[in-house]
Amino acid sequence: MAKRNLLLTPVLEWYARCARELPWREPGATPWSILVSEIMLQQTPVVRVLPVWTEWMERWPTPAALAAEPPGEAVRHWGRLGYPRRALNLHACARAVTDLHGGRVPADHATLLTLPGVGEYTAAAVASFAFGGRHAVLDTNVRRVLARAVRAEEYPPKATTAAERALAESLLPGPEDAPVWAVAVMELGALVCTARAPRCADCPIRDRCAWRLAGKPPYEGPARRGQTYAGTDRQCRGRLLAVLREAHGPVPKAALDSVWDEPVQRERALDGLVSDGLAEVLGDGTYRLPGGTG
Repeated sequence: MAKRNLLLTPVLEWYARCARELPWREPGATPWSILVSEIMLQQTPVVRVLPVWTEWMERWPTPAALAAEPPGEAVRHWGRLGYPRRALNLHACARAVTDLHGGRVPADHATLLTLPGVGEYTAAAVASFAFGGRHAVLDTNVRRVLARAVRAEEYPPKATTAAERALAESLLPGPEDAPVWAVAVMELGALVCTARAPRCADCPIRDRCAWRLAGKPPYEGPARRGQTYAGTDRQCRGRLLAVLREAHGPVPKAALDSVWDEPVQRERALDGLVSDGLAEVLGDGTYRLPGGTG
């Protein structure tokens, strides 16, 4: 039996007052627009996603519209959101929805999991936010809020555990409130219960937060290292991909060589782009985005 969720009412009331107005949360948002937003928001803040999502939905308002384009166009219009394999996943997802599901994003959680690039979190989020399903939606923000509020831990484990999932499922309210609860806890983690500087004075559950009541004990797990970017293979890949995105025809190797000085790293990054399906090498040694574009 689900335990009584003492956090439910204050979190829902806070969300009703403080939630950001985002287009994928509007009543008229389509399941496709919500799916696109969820994949774009993985490891990327809202402020960067908004303009790209808006452009995508204007250009590709349906899965069929995106599926009709070469995958390279998805990569091109992904811009600088990072982790561009997500663009390929979205394109493959659009084709699967178009070819296998009549152009309609499936509502069933298990069926959503069969789509390319859709994992447990994304399936639960789309099933909840697009179709009103009752699922435990566990992103980084939700995991952090529950770690602090219920388990008195500053941060959750690095990877989602069975115990975390069981806790989240035990706190699920009834079907009417479950989708709002899921997005409200996520919003609380994004705006108030942040990773580095939680705003406890503004938190609607501060008087019920186990971590705060325990005196905010510091994190005792493995060292949490911040992500570096400058000089990494990821930065190099981004530079090379930017050349391909901005081109409107095959790109000579010299144009790619000119944007990164270290040759061993550059070749490794370029080979990685080709291996990941983000770039193609042609018979004459030039490069382009996948699918015959750029």
